[in-house]
Amino acid sequence: MYAAKVMRAAFLETVRESRPRIVAMEACGSAHHWARCFRSMGIEVRLISPQYVTPFVKTNKNDRNDAQAIVEAASRPTMNFVTVKSVEQQDIQAVHRVRELLVQQRTALINQARGLLAERGVSIAQTRQAFKRAVPQIVGACEGEVTSVC
Repeated sequence: MYAAKVMRAAFLETVRESRPRIVAMEACGSAHHWARCFRSMGIEVRLISPQYVTPFVKTNKNDRNDAQAIVEAASRPTMNFVTVKSVEQQDIQAVHRVRELLVQQRTALINQARGLLAERGVSIAQTRQAFKRAVPQIVGACEGEVTSVC
């Protein structure tokens, strides 16, 4: 069987028509969605972590070489496969990732504000709570002043 390029909209129908028994994919952003679609069609799905596929890429990285590497990795008897996540598991993971990003951004903003205030001679401890306590005092002490912190 030859490999042909398939547009995303026709992907599921193309797989359905080819009637594979097993589909092996690299565990990437949309792999769990496709895996659930394939499972609903009665196809066995094997997701492989990218770190296990990389050693099998022979030459330049492109779709064809990646596909060959995935087939090679999936054929190994001792390969560890990734469990397909449910929609609920992916939703929980998304919430955790968003929260982690918000915490990182909050920390970066507090550190930037502390640095800017330090340039004006105002020293605030590194904790979020210390910053939260200090801000109202700084704002209250400098009402109306723009050029310097009192």
